[in-house]
Amino acid sequence: MGDASAAYAARADEYTALFGSMDAVHDDDRDLVARWAAGLTGRVVDAGCGPGHWTDFLAGLGLDAEGVDLADPFLERARAQYPDVPFRRAALGDLGVPDGALGGVLAWYSIIHTPPEAVDGVLAELARAVAPGGGLLLGLCRGPRVEPFDHAVTRAWFWPVEELAARVQRAGFDVVETAERADPGVRPHGAISARRRAAGPG
Repeated sequence: MGDASAAYAARADEYTALFGSMDAVHDDDRDLVARWAAGLTGRVVDAGCGPGHWTDFLAGLGLDAEGVDLADPFLERARAQYPDVPFRRAALGDLGVPDGALGGVLAWYSIIHTPPEAVDGVLAELARAVAPGGGLLLGLCRGPRVEPFDHAVTRAWFWPVEELAARVQRAGFDVVETAERADPGVRPHGAISARRRAAGPG
């Protein structure tokens, strides 16, 4: 298990109590995810699903949704809370599916703990797994430059939306929408919605 997964496993109860339900989700984020999901077909993976509330949300929209995570306490809670939704152990960098098997990947704040030098490899795996025309939606901590910060659980990184969007584009996706928001008392938020290109990266 990676350092971030181990850190989340150790604080799964605390994290779930604070953030592990759709009641804790900003309305704009709920609307963005629902809008993104509306155009998807096939299996959709919630990568880094945590306690599973976003996976259940996707399933409630009628999608064939599956949650994956490396933190076993999260998976146990997700399976108990959402018994009709499948969850399994897998990493962002190895989703464990055949090439082009997915209609989409939701990675909502899932890559914020990935060191910048490893982000391209994660994006390449997501591109490999998503079928042409399939979707990718990333949530991120937005900042003016790529730099680390002391997240409550473990070290994380800020990203300028445009810089991460460029990496998404290079990985083989077409960026179709970005969003930014700054709310009092929380870190600035960013999101990137993209579609998998039929051709290779470019």
